[in-house]
Amino acid sequence: MAMVLNEEQQLLKETADGFFAEKAPVGQLRKLRDDKDETGYSKELWQEMADMGFAGLLIGEDEGGTNFGLVGAGIVAEAMGRTLSASPYLASAVVGASVISAAGNADQKAALLPAIAAGETVLTLAIDETSHHRPEKTALKAEKTASGYKLNGLKVFVPEGHVADQVIVLARTGGEKGDRDGLSLFLVDRKAAGLIVDRTVMTDSRNWAKMTFEGVAVGADALLGSEGKAMDVLEGALDKARIVVAAELLGVSQECLDRTVQYLKERKQFGVLIGTFQGLQHRAAELFSEIEVTRSAVLKALQVADMGGDARWFASLAKAKAAKTAELATNEAIQMHGGIGMTDEFDIGFYIKRARVLQNLYGDFSYHADRFAALSGY
Repeated sequence: MAMVLNEEQQLLKETADGFFAEKAPVGQLRKLRDDKDETGYSKELWQEMADMGFAGLLIGEDEGGTNFGLVGAGIVAEAMGRTLSASPYLASAVVGASVISAAGNADQKAALLPAIAAGETVLTLAIDETSHHRPEKTALKAEKTASGYKLNGLKVFVPEGHVADQVIVLARTGGEKGDRDGLSLFLVDRKAAGLIVDRTVMTDSRNWAKMTFEGVAVGADALLGSEGKAMDVLEGALDKARIVVAAELLGVSQECLDRTVQYLKERKQFGVLIGTFQGLQHRAAELFSEIEVTRSAVLKALQVADMGGDARWFASLAKAKAAKTAELATNEAIQMHGGIGMTDEFDIGFYIKRARVLQNLYGDFSYHADRFAALSGY
């Protein structure tokens, strides 16, 4: 497959770029932060995104979506990365929809997928229990009861967890902490008795949550997929999410480069444009090259996932590369903006904060470099 966007994908890119530039510039995130908005995103914007079809890109047409595919989802994520648009897109339209599509039964899909595509229901995945992404080390327990299961344990860094309608929870129904087998997925109402949700405002000014499960009772119909075999379906859904996160990191990196180059063309030092300094030109050229390599890795991963192939190798490559490039792009942007780049007056600081969170989400560079090496036979 050619490493370029086709006509429909290019049209989606132009639409998404224009939509977020007009409807959700960085100034909107700044306002949400300054107003200490309880939701953390504009509900009106999210509904407009759903009306545009963005919430249903990974959902079939029979279930209310557009079935545009992961390349489309990545295109939208990259556009969001450029403007730092806050929404439950990643948590619900990408991760939530992917997990339900992979693990849900017919009734669960019929109840949830159309609602996700319409923006009426927000889902999120509660998977991590420490600051490091290690799904197999899940300790949260789900014990069988006469009517279903009872959940006890802790989940942290749950995106949009404080506002999600439903939470997909990874819990241990068997085996020991660290075992791949014995993990199961459950659908839990955020307002269920015994579920304590603590909102956490992260450095990127976005909302995350810590969730404490204290004897949360769910019925047998809350189980997603087969008991004890969650990783068989979850890994594929996670890889889709990782690639989309890589696409958002790509958008962050590209915007940092564009803003920095523009600044170099305007800022004068001792009466001379700093963009004429060869040292800064070399740094900008190196960043441009790294971004283009990252773009190829991300697009290839998106295409492979859309074709239904084994995307693990490509997902880890894309996530690891995008994380490193975003680190370089944000660091260089701050440094080449000079002292003013560290001030809140300039938006560039928002990009480095968002990048640091995304770099760690669903596995940081070290996690994916190790996974990439293992999948490569090392």
